[in-house]
Amino acid sequence: MMVAGGTVSGAGAPTGPDPRTPSAHQLRLFVALAEELHFSRAAARLFITQSALSQQIKDLERRLGVQLFDRSSRTVTLTPQGRVLLADARGVVAAMDRLSHSASTQARRLSGRLVVGTVGAEAAMPYTRAVLSLLHTRHPQVQIDVRSLHLADHFDALFRHDVDVVFLRPPVPDGIEVQHLATEDRLACLPASDPLAERSRITLAQLADRPVIDVPPQVPRVWWDFWAVDPRPGDTPVRYGPVASDVEGLLHLVARGEGMCFLPAAARDLFPRPGVSYVEVTDLPPSTAGLAWLRSNRTEPLIKAVAGAARCVAVA
Repeated sequence: MMVAGGTVSGAGAPTGPDPRTPSAHQLRLFVALAEELHFSRAAARLFITQSALSQQIKDLERRLGVQLFDRSSRTVTLTPQGRVLLADARGVVAAMDRLSHSASTQARRLSGRLVVGTVGAEAAMPYTRAVLSLLHTRHPQVQIDVRSLHLADHFDALFRHDVDVVFLRPPVPDGIEVQHLATEDRLACLPASDPLAERSRITLAQLADRPVIDVPPQVPRVWWDFWAVDPRPGDTPVRYGPVASDVEGLLHLVARGEGMCFLPAAARDLFPRPGVSYVEVTDLPPSTAGLAWLRSNRTEPLIKAVAGAARCVAVA
């Protein structure tokens, strides 16, 4: 008894495919030969031998129960039945090509969950939005979970694997890699009551006696030394004030007149606060922004995907 796709034995179990069903490979050979109408040229195009092509066409004709080609010593032509079946064969071949392409695309698509950390206002920056948007476009099946991190623990969050990547401001400690995304000036963040806050530009030397807000001891010193501008030109020692664990705490201390700090220029627009003034420092080196991940995770598929998106955004 025949069933769709094969025969059944007395026990009802399929014994194999229907021997009358042609393979997709045979249909592809049929289409190529119909287009070339020459066994030698078709075989060369298909990278098979002429005898193998001839055998496959004969088997295809046997399976279909019709003769597809008229063959002579000099010519090969389609039979009327062959001309009718050619359109269907092309449709099947095209459908198989689409299926193969779709399967390949799906195999390349990533899935899973990427936990993204941001520090301060990094979640609102245009490059952050551009990287995550491009990642979603390329890999729509990846779930992106964005978390806000404190100054005190944004590096620890990476090392503890609480997050996979972080949008942050370098420098970074050993073991972390960064894809540069932007360069930006730094400003002095001063109490509004400070006489220097009334000026449009100041120098680092004018800030020599102002205490700088400090950060908790778990924060890598290489990072805060850069943001505190320590050491200063001429090796002027930096005097530190009270400790803040996040940007809001830092700005609160500045507004109370307990110290000052240096922040990216974007803070002027993103963190306006009563009692706080932002002033340009003429001899203050700029800062950079980037996407960071653990060096040990650089080959992870999700890390490679988001790093690739970051590289594209940085180039653009």
